[in-house]
Amino acid sequence: CFWLQTASVKALIALFKGRFCCFPKDPLEDTTAWSESIDKLLGCKSGQLAFQEFLRSEYSEENILFWLACEDYKKIKSTPEMIISANRIYSEFVQVEAPRQINIDCGTRANITKNISQPNLNSFDTAQRLIYSLMARDCYPRFLKSEVYQRILTKANNS
Repeated sequence: CFWLQTASVKALIALFKGRFCCFPKDPLEDTTAWSESIDKLLGCKSGQLAFQEFLRSEYSEENILFWLACEDYKKIKSTPEMIISANRIYSEFVQVEAPRQINIDCGTRANITKNISQPNLNSFDTAQRLIYSLMARDCYPRFLKSEVYQRILTKANNS
């Protein structure tokens, strides 16, 4: 398991090397900003990837995948595309027994289910806020202490 985590960190570092992040410089230089807030982490593509890798190691990758899907969903301009995307998000993350079912309360799930036939850009807002809150208070602090983040931080500081 340790080897797998080390390999994953090496893969992340290789992926980030030379790519731009949220700032016009090497993304590894910005890793210290990730510890300032979850918003700084999620506002950076390489931060999202590192956090996703960490969540995958904790078997909760569906949280960031759902959050990212909701962010993309809110940018949709056409109604037909919105309907298709809403149904994909619903079937992948929200419905009971979904392949990547997120952990939300039954009231929120029922409300989304009731309104999925006529989605709007706010259809997933409540669920997205719940998942964001879960990540912010639970997953994010563990990420900052994780081997995934510490290794990336060490690599960035040694570069």
